[in-house]
Amino acid sequence: MKIAVRYFALLAEQAGVCSEQVEHEGSLASLYTHCAERHSFTLTAASVRPALNEEFVDWTQPLVAGDTVAFIPPVSGG
Repeated sequence: MKIAVRYFALLAEQAGVCSEQVEHEGSLASLYTHCAERHSFTLTAASVRPALNEEFVDWTQPLVAGDTVAFIPPVSGG
């Protein structure tokens, strides 16, 4: 199924895109693993906050076709 994935900050830099459509079946955790392997992300899932359809959720959340997922790394600054 197609999932819209959005990347922010370091993840967007490492992916070379801010968003993409990904074919994936499974949970948010398995989707992040898939994307991390594909783009060689340096951050583990423990360092990233997932959002599903604009709401923060935990990594066990199941996905359905048409979902929008955002992977948000820690940010710093002031």
